[in-house]
Amino acid sequence: MFIDASAIVAILKPEADADELLDRLEKSDGPFFVSPLVRYEATVSLARARTQQAKKSTAPTPEMLEIAREAVDLFVQDLEAREIAISSDIGERALDAATIYGKAIGHPAALNFGDCFAYACAKAYRLKLLYKGDDFAKTDLALV
Repeated sequence: MFIDASAIVAILKPEADADELLDRLEKSDGPFFVSPLVRYEATVSLARARTQQAKKSTAPTPEMLEIAREAVDLFVQDLEAREIAISSDIGERALDAATIYGKAIGHPAALNFGDCFAYACAKAYRLKLLYKGDDFAKTDLALV
């Protein structure tokens, strides 16, 4: 199962659907995968969310980014998730996803940059995709 940044943030923040996402992870039983882009996006998003929760400045501090990074790294480590490298093939598949499901072309899925790469990783390795929201549900990848 490939884990999108949206799912990681929802679990670590935690958001209202964190338990549902954790339940789907447990039922999947692995193996689990992420990419460097997922780790980056989850780290930055989590730091921003925690900054807003703490009602601090509008931008996270380097310390808040480091705390978020440690949380994401620990989550990935606890799952024993393997990292998928972003290869030329993945890049091509991400462009294909943008061409079909991208926000730029006005598709209802409205996949953004990170979404297109998560989609590409899941497709390239024929993995189920764990995500939050309904964007991927409007593609040929269905909820787990």
